[in-house]
Amino acid sequence: QVQLVESGGGLVQPGGSLRLSCAASGFSFSNYVMTWYRQAPGKERELVADITTSGRTINYADSVKGRFTISRDNAKNTVYLQMNSLKPEDTAVYYCNRRTFKLPWGQGTPVVVSK
Repeated sequence: QVQLVESGGGLVQPGGSLRLSCAASGFSFSNYVMTWYRQAPGKERELVADITTSGRTINYADSVKGRFTISRDNAKNTVYLQMNSLKPEDTAVYYCNRRTFKLPWGQGTPVVVSK
């Protein structure tokens, strides 16, 4: 069964950190560029970061550059998003998916940055 399961979100104060995980199953994970997206309340889903199959090429949205780090472990079929120096505007539900040939969206993991 093809599945993407995000985890690791939660409530954090401004300036804090979280590490999100996305466990993939049912497809050849190592063959796909993987991407983290987020959707804030009342806004469209946006790309946060993506990482190539080998992990050597990485792209970030300007809003998260220098604060977020995407990585992957192909042996574990998992992609990660380390989020540091979190801001209230990072509050959103975070999702992962393939960059192309997208799969059905998972449930996402909510991140709330608030005092």
